[in-house]
Amino acid sequence: MTKIAFIVGSLSQQSINRNVANEILKNAPQGIEIEEVQINDLPLYTQDLDSQSIPAYDRVRQQIKEAAAVLIVSPEHNRSVPAALKNVIDIATRPFGQNVWTNKKVAIVTASPGAYGGINSGVDLRKIMHAVGANVLNQPEVYLSRAGLEIDERTAGFLAKFANVFFQWAE
Repeated sequence: MTKIAFIVGSLSQQSINRNVANEILKNAPQGIEIEEVQINDLPLYTQDLDSQSIPAYDRVRQQIKEAAAVLIVSPEHNRSVPAALKNVIDIATRPFGQNVWTNKKVAIVTASPGAYGGINSGVDLRKIMHAVGANVLNQPEVYLSRAGLEIDERTAGFLAKFANVFFQWAE
């Protein structure tokens, strides 16, 4: 069984990106196990904690490590990556020498109610994930503009095509 982890970069209860993630994940084929990496309970990363066992840190590191691939679905905050998402990325690279992102398959999707679809966040996420050694899915790139809580038929079809590519690549 292939295990897929997913991270929603928004902490909002009314998250557009959670809806987008759910739309993608509902297209998972048989034999795929899906697990969310919760990020809302993570203390801010500091190197001072590297010598300690922090249960929330240990949990997310293990989830990412065990996954065949990670799907990140995120908004854009101030033209870049949301702080909570950057925090989990940093946590999973530490302590030094224990980076669980190395060679991990990662797909990035951004969605925003604005005209640019979170492209700045998506580009920054790609740079960060390459820098930490992840294997980032390059095609198709997904930056959903004018996104809302409702997903129309056209967007659902586009996300289903993306899901097909992602799940085949992940296996």
